[in-house]
Amino acid sequence: MSTTFTDLKTDIQDITENTFTDAQLTLFIEQAEQLLLNSVQIPALRNVDTSSLVAGTATLTAPTGYLYTISMAINHGNEITFLLPKEASFIQEAYPSSLTANRAKPTHYAQFGENSLIFGPTPDQAYVLSHTYAAYPTSITTSGDGTSWLGTNMDSALLNASLVEAARFMKADPDIVAMYKESFANSLTMLKQLGDGKLEGDAYRNGQPKTEVL
Repeated sequence: MSTTFTDLKTDIQDITENTFTDAQLTLFIEQAEQLLLNSVQIPALRNVDTSSLVAGTATLTAPTGYLYTISMAINHGNEITFLLPKEASFIQEAYPSSLTANRAKPTHYAQFGENSLIFGPTPDQAYVLSHTYAAYPTSITTSGDGTSWLGTNMDSALLNASLVEAARFMKADPDIVAMYKESFANSLTMLKQLGDGKLEGDAYRNGQPKTEVL
């Protein structure tokens, strides 16, 4: 099953038996997407950046749309070394960037500011990073073809989350709100079993995630 932006808008209005403006429907859907994307780490969140560090510079501007780091590695020659996350204060104290003698191949990284990362030790050369990070994917409301990963792979979660937002806007009766929330909880469970279960391991190493009886 899958849905498009047009289908989703129609379904929300048919199920709630209400008419909304396009702006209101877009708001419901975008709020639903934000909730889902911050509840489950789906593949559409993952991006890879291959920026190079600058010799003598401890910081690096984060990629556009950066939310958080999933993994950070240095690709040097034929060797890939994964860096360990630390607090920025630890890196600044342990590896003062002002000291040339401290420059070496980085072993740690941290979030330094809203849009920057810091590395320690300060790089002694232009190491190439393999930075896997999370960023919000294009919303189904703004994608060129009106589709998205959630709409294609887990349309029930996107619809039910949107219905909860619509019910809140309408100040719907408590029993209606409870019904929408129950449906949303069930679809969120399925999404978690997919995103945090099946997509984060394999049956050989981890066993197959157990399906909960709803």
